[in-house]
Amino acid sequence: QPLPEKYLGEHLWIGQLGQLLILSAIILAIASVVFYGVAERRLKKQMDCTLWKKQGRIAFILHTISVIGIFGLLLYMITGQYYEYDYVYQHSSSTLPLKYVISAFWEGQEGSFLLWIVGHGILGLCLIRWAKKWEAPTMLIVSLAQVLLLSMVLGIHIGSTKIGINPFVLLREKALIRFSDFLPVLEERYLDYIIDGDGLNALLQNYWMVIHPPVLFLGFASTIIPFAFVLGAIWRGDQKDWMSAALPW
Repeated sequence: QPLPEKYLGEHLWIGQLGQLLILSAIILAIASVVFYGVAERRLKKQMDCTLWKKQGRIAFILHTISVIGIFGLLLYMITGQYYEYDYVYQHSSSTLPLKYVISAFWEGQEGSFLLWIVGHGILGLCLIRWAKKWEAPTMLIVSLAQVLLLSMVLGIHIGSTKIGINPFVLLREKALIRFSDFLPVLEERYLDYIIDGDGLNALLQNYWMVIHPPVLFLGFASTIIPFAFVLGAIWRGDQKDWMSAALPW
């Protein structure tokens, strides 16, 4: 049976915008790495690096806006109960209280990585504001970490190798085999058969699930800052000044 050209009831714009934002975020993070890297090299050669630092800032700010957009879209999908998306179907349901619907965001790997990425983005903005002469080397490391973390939610294939898990994959794209025995997923109205999602794991329906992951991943994210100062100090050959700059963080 040939697949229909159009499936009724799907909100495809969410996934398309989400995938665009993921690509934008990773490209802008790479640009930030390059700009801050050039700025630091010029600084070591005692050349003017103002323009390169400014470009690095702009790239990272736009990157953070993209990351917040991804976060907001995924949260919108979950609270809106758009079960045509596999992530929403797997982790949410209409019977859950709102606090657990929101907690479904970080039940899966994709949501957990996005929490981490958003934490890095916010802390990176703080570094841009307050790191002063250490901005270039520290932001280079933060931007590089963002590239690596975003690869975890990229969800693309290079040959036979898959890079990351995209949170905006449609249910019919990922779960065709899972439902083929009892659900006519090939029909254009397949969403009429999706009554509810799988919901949050019963073992995780606890108030600690609401509190613990956001705090935990912000803690994970915050460790990048002293690490960035250390690597920046190694690059500069500075064995003294970096400590006083890093300690407040």
